Amino acid sequence: MEYWRNKLTSRKLWMAVALFISGLILAFGGKKEMAETVSGCIMQGAAVLGYLLAEGLTDAASAKSETNLYVGKHEAIEE
Repeated sequence: MEYWRNKLTSRKLWMAVALFISGLILAFGGKKEMAETVSGCIMQGAAVLGYLLAEGLTDAASAKSETNLYVGKHEAIEE
C-alpha cells in the first residue's frame, strides 16, 4: 500500500502524465488551449487524489490509536 500511495501522490508522475496527454492532443491536431486545459485538470485531479489519500491514511492511523480522549464541558480526560 505504501508503494502505491507514494506513486499516486508523486508530482513527477502526474506531471509526466499531463505532459504526455497534452503532447498527444497537440500531435493529433488539438488546440494549445485544449492541451493546457486538460493538463491543468489532470494536475488538479492529482492534487485532490493526494489530499484524499493523505486524509485517509491519517484517519486510519487515528482509528488504530490506543488512546481514547473524552472531552467534557471543562476538561479532557485521557484513558
